[in-house]
Amino acid sequence: MRPGGSTLKIVLVLTSLVLVVAAGTGWWVHKNPLRLYEIATRSGLERSGFAEGSIETRVGRQTYFTAGAGPTLVLLHGAGDQAGAWYRVAPGLADRYRVVVLDLAGHGDSDPGEGPLAMTAVVHGLEDVLADEGVAPAPVILVGNSMGAWMSLLYAEEHPERVERVVAVNGGSIVGEPAGVTLTPANREEARKLMAALRDPSSPPLSDALLDDIVRRSREGPIGRLMARADDMGQWLRDGRLDRVEVPVDLLWGASDGLMTLAYARRLEEGLPRARLTEVPNCGHIPQNECPERFAAALDEVLASDPPAAPAAQAAEEEPEEPPLEGTAVDDAAGPASPNA
Repeated sequence: MRPGGSTLKIVLVLTSLVLVVAAGTGWWVHKNPLRLYEIATRSGLERSGFAEGSIETRVGRQTYFTAGAGPTLVLLHGAGDQAGAWYRVAPGLADRYRVVVLDLAGHGDSDPGEGPLAMTAVVHGLEDVLADEGVAPAPVILVGNSMGAWMSLLYAEEHPERVERVVAVNGGSIVGEPAGVTLTPANREEARKLMAALRDPSSPPLSDALLDDIVRRSREGPIGRLMARADDMGQWLRDGRLDRVEVPVDLLWGASDGLMTLAYARRLEEGLPRARLTEVPNCGHIPQNECPERFAAALDEVLASDPPAAPAAQAAEEEPEEPPLEGTAVDDAAGPASPNA
């Protein structure tokens, strides 16, 4: 064998292994785009300064990310998602708030990791995390998307002393209208129809590989696990009982949402004692992902404004009291009104 021949063989073998690994990685990425999304978005949180932590609760270990200082602002994702859903919005908020981004129970790295997932577990996991002053010092501002908005309203109802205000993003605690789509699509076309309902028509089309992964994950992942315990959801719905939410609620809505429509948002606005609706045009059900810049600007504006007032206070602000006529008593201590008073 020529000198260096063995070295050449080693190089060729190593090159072949690298090509095999690269091909395998490419196949895995192609088949698992949603998992890749989770890895990338969670990594995005950590790269922007968020530290990962966890806490033991009634439903097992719950995971969260924290960054920043100031008033506590808690970000809650929707069903089937995880803390990384907020990675394009959370860093900007950490300039002014102590931001806590949760993996809700049964999602991301939070327990329970397998088996049917009861909504009760999601509620209890959130309660236990927010009860920890080291994680989320009260009072907190809750910003929740979809199921996260549902959880925010439930928590605010049960623990008003711990909540300063709520921002509900395309979600709530009442039954929605039939949307003609299924959250657990059985095939690519059903997945395409679902995603069309969730997104603005101008959003770019989704690949077939992503649609296929949505089909698989919607059945095997948290949404499918929640559907396996659909019997547990009814007790956490608040139709006809929204007036129990005492804290102010801003409804920040992607106006193109075909699942939780603007009509749904208006039903919430009518039922909540202190509510205000703000629309984000050309955005769908998950605006923090679909149009993060416009959503972040709208959220900043909402948080910088005074919370929605109670109806009586709103009426008083809108209808200033007419001045009394001259010569009538205004106040017993002041005596009769006078042009020189």
